[in-house]
Amino acid sequence: MIKNKIHKGDTVEVITGRSEDKGKRGEVIKVNPEENTVIVQGVNIHTKHQKQVQSQGRTVNPGILKLEGPISISNVMLVCPKCNKPTRVGLRREADVVQRVCKKCDSLVDA
Repeated sequence: MIKNKIHKGDTVEVITGRSEDKGKRGEVIKVNPEENTVIVQGVNIHTKHQKQVQSQGRTVNPGILKLEGPISISNVMLVCPKCNKPTRVGLRREADVVQRVCKKCDSLVDA
């Protein structure tokens, strides 16, 4: 399995996919490495019609919910916090520490 270069909390930009989502930026909420997908805040919005459900003494309110769906990790690019552009990510190994590096401005992403 390949180690993902995109982590939870990173800002990413959608580079391909649905036309209304292309070019949007958002924060990664969840990374699923088994399926190579990420969930990005405000991107790939789906609607779910929720019935009123009562279980274990709690009641879930009915209504129409807006939920983010998963996107393939190959359809997003990490946005460098220094140069504020979507960029490829390299890995730099120093001693026993592996750090992510921006390929455009050669600055550390994890700093």
